[in-house]
Amino acid sequence: MEENKSGAAAGKTGRSPIKLGVKSPHAAAFMPMLQGLERQNELNEVIKGRVAKICGLLDQGFGVYANGFVKNASSLELERAYGRKTDEELARLEEEGRFFSLAGRVLTLRSFGKVAFFDLHDANGRLQCYLAREELNEEQYKVFRQMDVGDIVGVRGPLFRTKTGEITLKCREFTLLTKSVRPLPEKYHGLKDQEQRYRRRYVDLIVNPEKKSIFEKRIQIIREFRKIMEEEGFLEVETPILQPIPGGATAKPFETHHNALDMTMYLRIAPELYLKRLLVGGFEKVFEINRSFRNEGISTRHNPEFTMCEFYWAYATFEDLMDFTEKIFSTLAERICGHTVITYAGQKIDLSLGAWKRLDFYDALQSIGGHSPDLYNNYEVLSQYIRSRGEKAVNGEKIGKLQAKLFDLDVEPKLIQPHFICHYPTDISPLSRRNNARPELADRFELFIYGREMANAFSELNDPADQRARFEEQAAEKDAGDEEAHFMDEDYLRALEYGMPPAAGEGIGIDRLVMLLTDSPSIREVILFPTLKTEGLP
Repeated sequence: MEENKSGAAAGKTGRSPIKLGVKSPHAAAFMPMLQGLERQNELNEVIKGRVAKICGLLDQGFGVYANGFVKNASSLELERAYGRKTDEELARLEEEGRFFSLAGRVLTLRSFGKVAFFDLHDANGRLQCYLAREELNEEQYKVFRQMDVGDIVGVRGPLFRTKTGEITLKCREFTLLTKSVRPLPEKYHGLKDQEQRYRRRYVDLIVNPEKKSIFEKRIQIIREFRKIMEEEGFLEVETPILQPIPGGATAKPFETHHNALDMTMYLRIAPELYLKRLLVGGFEKVFEINRSFRNEGISTRHNPEFTMCEFYWAYATFEDLMDFTEKIFSTLAERICGHTVITYAGQKIDLSLGAWKRLDFYDALQSIGGHSPDLYNNYEVLSQYIRSRGEKAVNGEKIGKLQAKLFDLDVEPKLIQPHFICHYPTDISPLSRRNNARPELADRFELFIYGREMANAFSELNDPADQRARFEEQAAEKDAGDEEAHFMDEDYLRALEYGMPPAAGEGIGIDRLVMLLTDSPSIREVILFPTLKTEGLP
């Protein structure tokens, strides 16, 4: 009767009832799932065959979705502990009753009548398993006969070495833990479509297990980064992600609405202004490894949701942060990669202390970009050149912004080895302290490696009158249509009016740092779930 109900429901939608080829009281429970697959044009005979197997197992009283399994070993532990044992030593372990319990996903299956070999993949690697009919009881063997590649199983037994020399677990017990409905991609090791890899990361991690090492290394990088900051006396704090006024960077924010307060809120574009409020409050060294959000473009270097570390250091200057940044990157390279000269995209990158170059912004435009002051200081000539290179140049835009675009075009791509580019124009550095000798320049640097910005830092502006004037300039630019201009933040100005000590602050992009230390070409390779357009949308 349940099947008839399901079929009638399918008929109302204009679709034929889905036939599994088996009659089972459990079939009706799977019909909504199958109909959903059919609506997505993803239903096929393989999936229907697997669901039929599930129904058959349920009909016989076998479970297909277990609740837990007790393991006492992993594939890596067994390989390390017993991979070099002789056949005699392994046989002795079996005689002593040394059995091992593992669980994982089956990714290859080679059946030869009443015996079979399969590879069991767990969190640490893979182990070959051998199963023979005479080694299992009748019920376990029945379940095994319904196993497919992709299923998650538990096994228990002793170890032995095959004729080819591979250490193998001999299954004395077999438990089906999770039945896989969807088949893995054909040639399971070959999920090649890049977008599908990012969109279905869970499949990518199954069929391309080497990619998992990137994310394990990412975890290690963040852990070691945190250690370095704590070793240097910085305190880790937390600041709001939802903010009434987004600040700390020139970027377009994501906007939302808080219903209970009936107010517009923004996802933070940076934690800067909150961290500097803590300097006002008496903290002297603070940092936050944070998620920030910018409603901007997507590329191999940009994801709208990203991770960075921002830190602020009272009584320090941006020159102090250059030395500290060298130490951070060099130490991380040593701890993560084992050496300070790394390879990225086929290029040797020297992160050793003392190997980093320092160059003023305008000097870089000349010596690396090949441009004379006659070009970059002439508004009309510079604007025309920017447009000739296919970049947008807005009439009335400050010359500092045009100079920054010129830098992006003709300098940034050439900065392969670590370069600190210092003293940017003040009019594109609304939160930076002016240089005492040249107020039109900011005491600021950006770090570039392999043509990419890796960090941004400056001596902080703690003059509340100057900061208000800069905010008002930004507000005027916002009113004129600049969506990335900084908001006016009266509470932050109030904090400065109480007095903030001289300080320096920096933001380091964690995602790009992970790209560098894992030799990954795209930011999507180092973010587990990168932002992608929803499938099916125009």
